[in-house]
Amino acid sequence: MLETRINPRVFWGASAIVAVMLAATLLMPGTADAAFRTAQSWTIDTFGWFYIASVAVFLVVVLALGFGPAGKLRLGPDDAEPDFPYLSWLAMLFAAGMGIGLMYFAVAEPIQHYISPPDVESGTILAAREAMAITFHHYGVHAWAIYALVGMSLAYFTYRKGLPLTLRSGLSPILGKRINGPLGDAIDIFAVCGTVFGIATSLGFGVSQMTAGLNYIYGVPDTTATAIMVIALVMGAATLSVLSGADRGVRRLSELNLTLAVLLMLFVLAVGPTLFLLRALIQNFGLYLDHFVMRTFTLYAYEPRAWMADWTLFYWAWWIAWSPFVGMFIARISRGRTIREFVIGVLFVPTAFTFLWMTVFGNTAISLDLGSAAGGIADAVQANLSTALFKFLEYLPAPAFTSTLAILLVAVFFITSADSGALVIDTLASGGAEDTPRWQRVYWCILLGVTATLLLVAGGLGALQAATLIAALPFCFIMLLLAVGLVRQTNADLAGITLSDEAPAISERLKQLFVPARRADIVRQMLANGEPALRSVFEAMQAEGWTDSRIEAEEEQITLTIGADTDHTFVYRLLPRSRPLAAYTALEAPEGRRSVTWTLAAQTNDESRTRDLTGFSAEQISGDVLTQLARWRLA
Repeated sequence: MLETRINPRVFWGASAIVAVMLAATLLMPGTADAAFRTAQSWTIDTFGWFYIASVAVFLVVVLALGFGPAGKLRLGPDDAEPDFPYLSWLAMLFAAGMGIGLMYFAVAEPIQHYISPPDVESGTILAAREAMAITFHHYGVHAWAIYALVGMSLAYFTYRKGLPLTLRSGLSPILGKRINGPLGDAIDIFAVCGTVFGIATSLGFGVSQMTAGLNYIYGVPDTTATAIMVIALVMGAATLSVLSGADRGVRRLSELNLTLAVLLMLFVLAVGPTLFLLRALIQNFGLYLDHFVMRTFTLYAYEPRAWMADWTLFYWAWWIAWSPFVGMFIARISRGRTIREFVIGVLFVPTAFTFLWMTVFGNTAISLDLGSAAGGIADAVQANLSTALFKFLEYLPAPAFTSTLAILLVAVFFITSADSGALVIDTLASGGAEDTPRWQRVYWCILLGVTATLLLVAGGLGALQAATLIAALPFCFIMLLLAVGLVRQTNADLAGITLSDEAPAISERLKQLFVPARRADIVRQMLANGEPALRSVFEAMQAEGWTDSRIEAEEEQITLTIGADTDHTFVYRLLPRSRPLAAYTALEAPEGRRSVTWTLAAQTNDESRTRDLTGFSAEQISGDVLTQLARWRLA
């Protein structure tokens, strides 16, 4: 009997939907492709304005949280330390966020905008400047704001509020306990399916570029059999990596990724038109800032054109569709960072590196195309996007070496996307559990490989890509709710207000405000919320092997003890405590009662100081236990 740590409804529900979608694209490839593409065109044409407005809102919310009062709040307990060193953290952000896309489109996109710009004459110096400004817009802070919002929401509610690492947790201030029912399951199933299909289509880009490169450089046949062999090799490496977890496999691969990418970029910078590239970087950034507000809200409403749907709206929908995967992965590696650190790291550092990368490759490609290539790079882009990078490297020194390095870099990006995606999907399908049996991670890794393989064989990647972009529309609404929930919760935490899972009746709230609590009221709360909270932590500790833990419930108090048979013991105690009412208070003690009020007090170890948990739900008390447990572990 296999050990499992799954949410059965999410695990099997998502698996069934993936199977049905694969069957539809395999059995009816033409019909499915036409239907999905028609639906995609309708969605983007009808709701393009909604995508543009929503992305602007996401950016404003992320900036306001990062640089406002909430920026000092930590994604975890107040004394939590980051799980990863800063450079390792940035490397993982970069690799998960846009790795394969940067390799595939670094040459192709600037050249495409150069030969077919939306507003100026093609093939001109003006078109070259416009091409880089557009590329910067598509890969700038707007894209990373989408990822940052999802990642920040998940990290905040998981590591600070003690909720599971699932998308539903970010909606707790709005949905309350309903996140634990069918609605919450549906949100997580949606996220799992979107992640599987989004990664599968991106892996399709990666495989196409790798096989095209192997054919272009070494003459290896660019066939379906070659593609299947590449997928098998790369997914085998991804499976080995995913078994070692985020702290080892994903981290080391991400660091290798960043190292290889920097080496390739520095080589192109050194042998290319170096001074021109440095000047272009500054001017490209200036154009990006100059057009920032205009491009943020541009829809070509007065002069409709297909370019908008093919590019900006397509990208916004694609980033939104990818945000459950990237946001979940970012959250998983960001415990212990402050919100301000998080925003600076997620929003600006990867964007700065992307701008440098796109300038080095994009401007060099345009410069060569205007000069020695005499249009050769533009012709290669129009003929086959997958070979554009290798055709570009042919005009620089040591093309065999750099092309091999590029293929290796795509492979490592491929592995990183696959293993980080499998870890994220496993977490979602396990109700937020991070320490899951190995077979579950292997299951999702294999499913990703099988999905990519079957779609390549059947030619269904286009249909699936269209379906993924359609799914971005409902998730855009979910992201707006995540933004509302995060703002509400951070404001409440800054003000010291507890957002309860269920709003009590008005009479109950008035009673809490104006009538002193009796001891019997607190005892009832301690038994109704406190004991289940402590028992859930106790049972989880037992399951993790902490057999020297115990829980004791008495009339006066409930005590959780962990490490009872060791010198380093953790004790968490709930008990009723009275305190006198202030001389001038809105509370009035009923006639015949002493002028005191009772509170539910939490006491850790032998500290005399207590924390007031009056009115806390069971989940919130569990969160406080975990916070104090984390402090004890680090002591």
